[in-house]
Amino acid sequence: MPRCQGADVNRIPKSSSRRVLVLVQNLPVPFDRRVWLESTSLSDAGYEVTVICPMMKGYNRSYERLENVDIYRYPLPLDPSTKLGYLGEIGLGLLRTFGKSVRVALSGRGFDVIHACNPPETFWLLGLFWKIFGKKFIFDHHDLSPELFVAKFDGQRGIFHSLLLLFERASYRFSDTAISTNESYKKVAVERGGMDPDRVFVVRSGPDVTRFTRFEPDESMRKGKQFLLVFLGEIGVQDGVDGLVRIARQLRVDHRRDDFHCLIIGGGEQQAVVKDYATEHGVGELFTFTGDVRDDETLSRMLSSADVGIDPEPKSEWSDRSTANKIVEYMYFGLPVVGYDLVEARRSAATLASMWNPARRRVLHRRFRTSSMTLRDLLAWGTWHRHVSRGLSHGSTPYLRCLRHTELRSITRHHTTTRANAGIRDPFLLAEQLQSSTVACASRLTPNRNMCVRR
Repeated sequence: MPRCQGADVNRIPKSSSRRVLVLVQNLPVPFDRRVWLESTSLSDAGYEVTVICPMMKGYNRSYERLENVDIYRYPLPLDPSTKLGYLGEIGLGLLRTFGKSVRVALSGRGFDVIHACNPPETFWLLGLFWKIFGKKFIFDHHDLSPELFVAKFDGQRGIFHSLLLLFERASYRFSDTAISTNESYKKVAVERGGMDPDRVFVVRSGPDVTRFTRFEPDESMRKGKQFLLVFLGEIGVQDGVDGLVRIARQLRVDHRRDDFHCLIIGGGEQQAVVKDYATEHGVGELFTFTGDVRDDETLSRMLSSADVGIDPEPKSEWSDRSTANKIVEYMYFGLPVVGYDLVEARRSAATLASMWNPARRRVLHRRFRTSSMTLRDLLAWGTWHRHVSRGLSHGSTPYLRCLRHTELRSITRHHTTTRANAGIRDPFLLAEQLQSSTVACASRLTPNRNMCVRR
């Protein structure tokens, strides 16, 4: 669940009079895991919570109450994959959100505080209006929209990028308090948004332990292969899933490996494009695209069956400073993670974010060979959280595999010469080969890195 840095959530004051209106436009609730956890945490603390969000992902009821949270939804039919569609969606969403907020004020629970989650950074306009009536405005910074725009549209800046920066500054300027998902975002709030550091609070995301359950692996998900790689999340232009396709081809061609299957969990505007891209590259049979998975047990069984978690977002100004929820969710299920060397990815994995270090991995294997605690148990998020203070996991395993070209050139040569024909049964060693393949692919990336994107 979201965790406020330095705060004890058990000390949140109970209240029956305070009312909060949560605004979100890019995803519906309860599909948006962070927004839903924030909303239900407020409700559990005694606040009356109302959420306004779009209809999508199968959540098409215009109104419903879940877990004592009122949810109002509106249709958002425009295609955001183009610049004009992106701007049109923002404008239409703002108008419909305003209409719903009037309805909540007049005939719903009402509200005293607006909790606005970006993207987009346009809710400050609603905040200004409702401030006339004494409402407070909180800006919850979920995404770096200017950097996301650059990543999504192949490095383009121009007037659209400038507008996003302007709206971001306005969101901070007119907020009473700001919430950041990590320290990098707090730095943006202070340096770019001009916020007083004392008015910015870091609330990180973590897995909802009541939602996830660890099951025995389901061998059928491997499709007859030895290893199961998993990606969890939306498939957008900026998410790098097309890079995972190229990595799979690299593993097959250069390492002559055909003993793995990739499970891609999630939908998104690029899902069909990436699926076709895998077929064109001759690795379509190595991928299963599930689409959005809304059932918690089904999702838990998928993640419980995986051997390696993948975070394929290439390093950029956006990804380097953003927290990927999938990393801590992989951690909950004890998966080694392969990803680029990103600042916030390291912070999410904390002490377990050791780099390439096979000697430490062998030490850890020996340490727990006769113990009832398995390596997978040790890597699980809950176990790490309980035992890190005892030093059991301090720097002892390459849990988060981050890509560093200088280190991995030698790894690539090592695998090519000694393991090309080996039947490697350790998922950690498979993660090493994934790294070396990713380096080979990354070295060939052009400025227009999203080679599979079709507009």
